[in-house]
Amino acid sequence: MKFFVDTADTADIRDLAATGLLDGVTTNPTLIHKSGRQFLEVVEEICGIVDGPVSAEVVALDHETMMKEAAILRKIADNVCIKVPLTIDGLKTCKALTGEGVMVNVTLCFSANQALLAAKAGATFISPFVGRHDDNSFDGIKLIEDIRLIYDNYQFDTEILAASLRHPIHVLECAKIGADVITAPPAVIRMLSKHVLTDKGLEAFAADWAKTGQTIL
Repeated sequence: MKFFVDTADTADIRDLAATGLLDGVTTNPTLIHKSGRQFLEVVEEICGIVDGPVSAEVVALDHETMMKEAAILRKIADNVCIKVPLTIDGLKTCKALTGEGVMVNVTLCFSANQALLAAKAGATFISPFVGRHDDNSFDGIKLIEDIRLIYDNYQFDTEILAASLRHPIHVLECAKIGADVITAPPAVIRMLSKHVLTDKGLEAFAADWAKTGQTIL
């Protein structure tokens, strides 16, 4: 499974990249707003931190303008992945861009039927929103499971990029189902390393080491 981090905070991205965990980054207009920085500047910096795909989202709603925005975004770096919404115009843009060899992440997916359309349009990634699905009394993990089944049935190359993950259990369930990629906020990724027994073990080792009166340095 590939790990993407969902943020526009370059300090967090650098910190996580140093662990070797990061395979890519996803951003969106909300995350850019939170950063308080210029969109193109942030994307360029992120592309210099990670080698993998960096999703940069178009904001237009019509195909023609999406293509114009994508032309600007794809010039930033070779690892820019154009993010488009799961609409008819978004799918047209996806088809056109992937036909030119550009990576495309189709976002705001909330049904397996939508995911099927994205795969047919040649999407590099499909981003089903697990947490938001749960928020509206649907089963977000079941959505990932349904998409996995459909994609396997027809050997689609589109990678399932499970998004809107709120906690480690979401990550675990996505891994068990076979999602190709997860994207999560920095805090959720860091939570994956946490366990109460690990903490207790470290406390015991530290106490016993102190009793020896030794130092390594």
